[in-house]
Amino acid sequence: MAKSKPKLTYLLCVENKDCEDLLKGKVYPLLIDAKAKQEGYVRVIDESGEDYLYPESIFVPVDIPVKAREALEAVS
Repeated sequence: MAKSKPKLTYLLCVENKDCEDLLKGKVYPLLIDAKAKQEGYVRVIDESGEDYLYPESIFVPVDIPVKAREALEAVS
């Protein structure tokens, strides 16, 4: 049986003060990082194309429709 890809979670950046590699209003994929979460951070792939930690407080989770999710995953 083939394994299905895990469903990615997406976050909307609502504040980018002092975060040059984030765009306010842009949706970013969340990478699971339990240790970062415990410390109030999230790991996302930012505009540099690399994954970095950012304060969780500058993002809100978003529910992405299936068709939009497929389009986002095709380009990531």
